[in-house]
Amino acid sequence: MRFLGDVARAVAQLADPAFQRVLWTGIGLTVALLAAFGAAFVWGLNWLLPDTVFLPWFGQIGWLDDVASGVSVFGLLILSVFLMVPVASAFTSFFLDDVTDAVEAKHYPHLSPAPRLNLAESIRDGAGFLGVLILANIAAFAAYLILPPFAPLIFYALNGFLLGREYFQLIAARRLGRAAAAELRRRHSLRIWAAGCVMAVPLTVPIVNLTVPLLGAAAFTHLYHRLPPRAGASGRTSRNP
Repeated sequence: MRFLGDVARAVAQLADPAFQRVLWTGIGLTVALLAAFGAAFVWGLNWLLPDTVFLPWFGQIGWLDDVASGVSVFGLLILSVFLMVPVASAFTSFFLDDVTDAVEAKHYPHLSPAPRLNLAESIRDGAGFLGVLILANIAAFAAYLILPPFAPLIFYALNGFLLGREYFQLIAARRLGRAAAAELRRRHSLRIWAAGCVMAVPLTVPIVNLTVPLLGAAAFTHLYHRLPPRAGASGRTSRNP
């Protein structure tokens, strides 16, 4: 599968300063957001729970809020494992232009620079992507419980579809506009879905999964530039074989 070559080229460029900046910025913002959410949740829980509670046969109990806080912290830590990658993906999409610019500058220097999304568009796209990822995976959790033997297939198929659809759309829209990018994505939907499934595999590998948003953006940039050019599309008159 030629997309594996795209992934290999993305991995080879990990040391690029632009890649490193996006990677560590995304991880830092993700950790900060999850930590802030956890602290706010625990503070709100402590504020709602009384200092002491009277229970029949036990009398006054003053440690209930401490137990609840401890359980909440543990639960939030477990939840953060599942939220880390979707949140990192959303933050990485804010800096997607930096990744694609670095890829195109190295591998496609003949192309003119692509227009950048403004801050409002980046925030909207990133927030929308995060919402879709979280809601879709929450909905899929029911399927995991009903069909446990097929849970891995459901996970890879769903997240492959979401990753492929979102990253290709964002990357193609830089040069084609949203409508033309969506039309190109529909014409190559199976190829894009298969590529997304490849990127979904490392989502299940701790630590490595944090690089998926970055590598996905880079690899899908290569995929975009390998597709047959659309007649009249700006910046798509030349393709690598």
